[in-house]
Amino acid sequence: MAGVLDGVDMRTRLAGHNRLELLLFRLAGRQRFGINVFKVQEVIRCPPLTVLPQSHPAVLGIAAMRGKTIAVIDLAHAMGASPREDYREKFVIVTEYNRKVQGFLVDSVDRIVNRNWEDILPPPRGTAQRTYLTAVTQVDEELVEIIDIEKVLEEVVGGQGEVSAGVIEDFQHDVPQHVLMVDDSGVARDQVARVLGELGVEFTTASDGQQAFDQLQAWLDEGRDVENWLALVISDVEMPRMDGYSLTRAIREHPPLSNLHVILHTSLSGVFNQSMGQMVGANDFLPKWEPDTLAMVVQEQLRQHAKERRAIA
Repeated sequence: MAGVLDGVDMRTRLAGHNRLELLLFRLAGRQRFGINVFKVQEVIRCPPLTVLPQSHPAVLGIAAMRGKTIAVIDLAHAMGASPREDYREKFVIVTEYNRKVQGFLVDSVDRIVNRNWEDILPPPRGTAQRTYLTAVTQVDEELVEIIDIEKVLEEVVGGQGEVSAGVIEDFQHDVPQHVLMVDDSGVARDQVARVLGELGVEFTTASDGQQAFDQLQAWLDEGRDVENWLALVISDVEMPRMDGYSLTRAIREHPPLSNLHVILHTSLSGVFNQSMGQMVGANDFLPKWEPDTLAMVVQEQLRQHAKERRAIA
């Protein structure tokens, strides 16, 4: 099973071309699920675990791995299933989200498949709000469900939700400003919305890159001066239909939009992903679940945008 991720480094060329690779796995039952390979470090048999008192019920315990201590989360239990009675013969998918490493217990791991983001579709309307489903795709004529891991981690591990006191400074919104926020995860959209709300700026949301680009084009068709009115775009990277890298590239290649300020706001970590952001023309590459960092960067761009608007007024 250790060989399931062999050669993952060679796959990095897929990023930025609206393509991804999914590691397929099963929980209890026949349903297959998927997770982006770029968030997976390794797949192992479940190691011995040390139980943590007063931890979330879905946290099976902690394991010592390669000099680090990581929490192992029963993914099925975190999503509402009954807790596992015996996990010793199960597998753990070791992942990195926002520079934090954790393991997810699963029943079995299938294989890695190559997909185009255009083939990754939003879930049926209304479904994602009631479940942990963030997208779906077809593999071998079967439906594969892509789990909203960010929602799982927010519920199990938690995190800083509000901007710390003193981070946001008062400044006058004396010119029209707007923000386009793009993310397929409802939990992530809520986090960004809280930050924008505290900053007092109006915003429009989109659930994937294609919807965002369509919105930008619709504003242009209305005759709006988008580059002057829209202060910035905050976009996730991993999204159905069109990912954040491809959205950024499309913006840069469209003359009426090419100067927009784009922040890629993602749970992907690592130098490679930051380099991909620079390659497609993103202005900033920020980790999710750090509201203070997001607030400071957005606040500075709002100031800069307002200054530029005043200069041409």
